[in-house]
Amino acid sequence: MKFHCSSEPSPLLLNLKKDAGIGDLKKLIAAQTGTRYDKIVLKKWYTVFKDHIKLSDYEIHDGMNLELYYQ
Repeated sequence: MKFHCSSEPSPLLLNLKKDAGIGDLKKLIAAQTGTRYDKIVLKKWYTVFKDHIKLSDYEIHDGMNLELYYQ
């Protein structure tokens, strides 16, 4: 699965397997942005995604938008 993250100063493009977890996605974002992964929060509406749950369990797929926050 490919993720496009519209972040400042430059956008990120991340590739993950479908069986990857939210924690894996957060670690890739952290590596690209230079932030600690435990300070990143991923949300969709009012749902905060937990690190130990897989992307497929949350039904996250290509083309889906997620909200990225720093804690």
